Amino acid sequence: MQTVNWTILENKVSIWVREAGEKIKKSFAAPTPLEVSSKSAYNDLVTNMDRSIEQYLVEKIRTNYPGQSIISEEGFGDKPDTVNGILWFVDPIDGTLNFVKQQRFFAISIAVYENGKGKAAFIYDVMADEFFHCLAGQGAYLNSEKLKPIKNCVLKDAMLDLSMSWLKPNKRIDENVLTDVIQTCSGTRSYGAASIELAYVAAGFLNAYFTMRLSPWDYAAGLILIHEVGGIATRVDGRPIDLLTKQTSLLVAGPTLHGEITNHIRVKINEGKNVNEPDSVS
Repeated sequence: MQTVNWTILENKVSIWVREAGEKIKKSFAAPTPLEVSSKSAYNDLVTNMDRSIEQYLVEKIRTNYPGQSIISEEGFGDKPDTVNGILWFVDPIDGTLNFVKQQRFFAISIAVYENGKGKAAFIYDVMADEFFHCLAGQGAYLNSEKLKPIKNCVLKDAMLDLSMSWLKPNKRIDENVLTDVIQTCSGTRSYGAASIELAYVAAGFLNAYFTMRLSPWDYAAGLILIHEVGGIATRVDGRPIDLLTKQTSLLVAGPTLHGEITNHIRVKINEGKNVNEPDSVS
């Protein structure tokens, strides 16, 4: 297996990510209109820029790190069946709906794992010029500022990030499961780009992130940041996350808050409320 110099990798990927960000910014002024199409749903969008940026990043990875596996959103990567060795996760534009509709609150997200353990994370909020990054064991950073350990707050003091999708009738979670959580917490937010939202939890801008459906390229980098600052990341019922599962639920928070929310969800499951992982729902 190829030996990786992680400091050199960090420098290279940081350059690639910022170069990709410049390509995206220039696309807003391009004379040809953005090509937009739908994938799994009318609001699950993909653009020619998603594909172009992913091709650019995948080519950089394959040129500099040949033989290493890549899982990417738009299909230019591989389909590995193991986390052994070096595994990259690439989301060229996380928050494509925001990219198309708002031209803000979207990010480039890259993660590198070795034998299932997070080694390097890169999340670049292009329009805010906020670059969240880390090498495992060396601290997490927002641009050049080192992030502090995650705040270990309780629910009543917490700002939670979750979509309104999980508070109305849906196939994955009974809409009443989170009622008590929402009524108890300080407030809720939703930004529509999981990588940014996870980075916000790592940076202390939010205290928890909850979702019932997320793909590995959406969360892989964010999980490394969260672990680096002492946070906990699991499925919403506390079970571990499988990086090779196509979609998963996800709860991220400091240890105390994470425990409060998972305990609440387990109680609701025991009461017969539906909390279904994406792979159990058609």
